[in-house]
Amino acid sequence: MENDKTYVIAIGRQFGCGGREIGQLIAKGLGVAYYDKELLSEAAKSSGVNEDFFEAADERSPRFFSSLWSFNLGYNTGAYFIGDTPLSDDSIYRAQSEVMTQLADRGPCVIVGRTADYLLRDHCKVVSVFVHSSIEDRVQRIMSRGDAKTEKEAREKAEKKNKLRAEYYNFYTDKKWGDAASYDLSIDASLLGTQATAMFIIDFVKKIINKK
Repeated sequence: MENDKTYVIAIGRQFGCGGREIGQLIAKGLGVAYYDKELLSEAAKSSGVNEDFFEAADERSPRFFSSLWSFNLGYNTGAYFIGDTPLSDDSIYRAQSEVMTQLADRGPCVIVGRTADYLLRDHCKVVSVFVHSSIEDRVQRIMSRGDAKTEKEAREKAEKKNKLRAEYYNFYTDKKWGDAASYDLSIDASLLGTQATAMFIIDFVKKIINKK
């Protein structure tokens, strides 16, 4: 049943488009909570599983996650359980999903990525937004924050990260990552810049939330 006392702005984003910064500006502008990597810490605490597992599996499809077992991450993976369920891609996703639901119940918030738009669709009011930008802008942002040293490296990293996010989203939802039809709003941050894009989305969200 939908909780009409709260709402969530769920933000999907291309790697390097400034989605995190835009999400933070939206949360600040609306005076609501903001969750991104914080979800991993919350999920780890509630499940009793080392946070490294959530970090390693973050926004990666089960096919990718299954390959992690061969590395072990320095822990005895067989010893970790969530309740009575052995640690797996589904249990990782379920634990994170439960945390998102709990966070949504605390009050209005912005949640970045992790299929929040789909997961919470029947739980509360959700405004789903996908942020993208030109490859040129993404490359410059990726390099400026130190995630790559060359344009070639930045392009390759953007492509790899977006592929992982798409596989994750497409696996756990019945929608297509990045497809405009999957979201309430799809916006090119290259056109307005980070600050103005956030303001545009804030105005859009207010109109949707206040709609009778």
